[in-house]
Amino acid sequence: MTTAQAAAPAGPGRYRGFAFAFSAYLLWGFLPFYMKAVAHISPYEVVAHRVLWSVPITAAILLALGGFSGFLTVFRQPRTLAMGFLTASLISVNWAIYVWAIGSGRALESALGYFINPLVNVALGTIFLGERLTRAQVFAVALAVFGVGLMTVESGGLPWVSLALALSFGVYGYLKKTLPIGPTEGFLLEVVLISPLAMIYIGWLAFMGTGHFAGTGAVTTSSDTLLLAASGLVTAVPLILFVYGARLLRYSTIGLMQYMAPSMIFLTAVFVFHEPFSVGKLIAFMFIWAALIVYTATMFTGRKA
Repeated sequence: MTTAQAAAPAGPGRYRGFAFAFSAYLLWGFLPFYMKAVAHISPYEVVAHRVLWSVPITAAILLALGGFSGFLTVFRQPRTLAMGFLTASLISVNWAIYVWAIGSGRALESALGYFINPLVNVALGTIFLGERLTRAQVFAVALAVFGVGLMTVESGGLPWVSLALALSFGVYGYLKKTLPIGPTEGFLLEVVLISPLAMIYIGWLAFMGTGHFAGTGAVTTSSDTLLLAASGLVTAVPLILFVYGARLLRYSTIGLMQYMAPSMIFLTAVFVFHEPFSVGKLIAFMFIWAALIVYTATMFTGRKA
């Protein structure tokens, strides 16, 4: 989930970067509470509103930063548009799985997915970019694979939610690097490209009388309308905070902070949502955490993970 400069600015810039990134991860860590609040709504409807409401918020921020005119030139670049649609599709799949997982009592599996995401990034770099793994990184990946194997045995089936979240976000991040525009412009491009599909789906729900927004269905409530309208803020604000934080911090600092959100999700799942957490699952998570410790240590040895 991370891209950052190798060297971070000193002084106030670094502290601003930490504040931005910390705020982003804190908001992501509290995101399960929002997802629980909309658990009675179809994940597809929630994702459609996340897409639609993210457009004006991100556009307003980009306009305030003076980058909107440059963004418009993207629509004369067919290859960029095609890649943007692909990354938009991937992040939409990721969102839908996450919304469904939290609402279905699988927050623990969601946390596991985002814990193993950095190791998926390592694997993708090895497979598609020809990056060579250090021995420590190979050991970290092996520990993670063993931990996932234990979780499979303990759960009686492959933790597909965890793997789907990790793989979809990992491939999204990998492909996102090929977009020849900035992160904020890239996110706006993604939500703009799939917003017509979101509008069609929301319109269809309204026509069928099954929507949850602004009186478009028999089950609509004012709280549902407010929650869905807030989905843009919930989606766009932490992402944009993260983008600006990552630009002002070292790679290793962001690498450590990325475990903050899944840690909060894990604690929320166990102590707030009271999801079943057996000794077997604890052992599986311990292998994952050990893998992350080994992986994180490589950041301080001069080797970029």
